[in-house]
Amino acid sequence: MDGKMFLIGLSLGMLGGALIVANSHKARRMVKESQEQIRKKAEELSKCKCCDCEQAEEE
Repeated sequence: MDGKMFLIGLSLGMLGGALIVANSHKARRMVKESQEQIRKKAEELSKCKCCDCEQAEEE
């Protein structure tokens, strides 16, 4: 009986570890994508050529 419990525990531990690794990889990828979107948006805003920005630069 102890051998079966050990194998069940080992299997559940391996499954749990695999799920944790998969979720952490997914989370890291989402964070990287979000950072890239924020960086692109900041670049777009800094390159703004609207009327208000041009007038502020001239003054």
